[in-house]
This record gives sequence, structure tokens and C-alpha cells, in this order.
Amino acid sequence: MSILEERTKVLFIGDSVTDCGRNYEDQASLGAGYAFLAAAEFGRRYPEKQVTFLNRGISGHRVKDLEERWDRDCLQLKPDYVSILIGINDTWRRYDQNDPTSVDNFKDGYRRLIERTLNQGVKKLILMEPFVVPVHEEQQGWYEDLNPKIQAVRSLAKEFGTLYVPLDGLINAASTGTGAAYWAEDGVHPSTAGHGLIADAWLSVVGAK
Repeated sequence: MSILEERTKVLFIGDSVTDCGRNYEDQASLGAGYAFLAAAEFGRRYPEKQVTFLNRGISGHRVKDLEERWDRDCLQLKPDYVSILIGINDTWRRYDQNDPTSVDNFKDGYRRLIERTLNQGVKKLILMEPFVVPVHEEQQGWYEDLNPKIQAVRSLAKEFGTLYVPLDGLINAASTGTGAAYWAEDGVHPSTAGHGLIADAWLSVVGAK
């Protein structure tokens, strides 16, 4: 049985993987990615629960961007559950714009988000692991930067007793039989199948499988 109770509110927030083309002018828009797929499947399985799902992903965002908009896009919405997927841009910007985010700054900023959210009385946080599915050889080198950030998210999940969705290992394991581009053509943005894999993993973590 899912942990999500009747008439609760779930917020998905993060970067482009969460955003996935949502309509910013429609506050109920879930985009076309894992947030939409997870909400659709949960609603099909548990129509009696009447759970509300919201998406506040914004393409290109990093932890520091979430901090700037946390009041507006999280706390003011008064969610019962908050699902966060952030971190790949904290790595990517090091390689495409020479604008790195240190592990300490990443973890400290993430911790502040968690503390602010828990202080408001949210029932549970769901931390989702940032990932890359290396399509190009240079992306293999990203793990020098990304792995410590993945470990930071795992550490925070343990410290605060959150739920955790281990995406990097999951998606890369799936890619061994198909090649990376099947799940994420550019190594970062999931394909339709990739979003399906993420949604399935998320539903499993909240006990909806």
C-alpha cells in the first residue's frame, strides 16, 4: 500500500528532467516526463485517494537556483510530500561553461532546502539521485564531479531519513543491454522509455507498485 494518504499534495521539483516541457502558465501542468507518468499511474491505481500532483521543475536549474525560488515554488504551495531531483547541472556547468559547483556548496545548499522543508512540517521528502548515462566518451569523465554529489545526496537521505530513488545505477544498468542513448539520447535528458523507468522507480519507493 502506498504511503501517500488521501487528498495529500505531492510536489515534484528540480531541473529539466522534472520540467520536461510543462506549461508555466498552467499551475497544474505536469509536463510530459516522469512526473506526469508517475501521477497518471498513481491516479489509475488509487482513484479513491484523490492525490494532487504538482510540478515545479525548471530547465537548467541547480541547487542554488532551487534555494532562490524555494519559498515560492515549494513552501508556499504547502505540499505534504516533496520529491527533489537536482544535481546534474551542478556537474554539467563545470564542463560546458567552466562554472563548477563544489561538493560542499552543493551539499550545504541541499541541506538548507531539506531543513527549510522539514521545518514547515512536510510529511516526507523523496530525494532522487542525479544521473548521467554516458553517450559520449567525455561524459564518462563527468563522474569525477558527479559521483561525490551522488554520495552527498545519499548521505543527506540517510541523515534526514528521507525516501531515496537510486537512479544513476538503475538507468546505467538498464543501458547495458540497449546502449545509453535508448534511455537518454544526450546522456542527460531521458527518452520516453527513460522517463518511464524513472516513474516506475519513483512509484516503487512510495509503495505504489
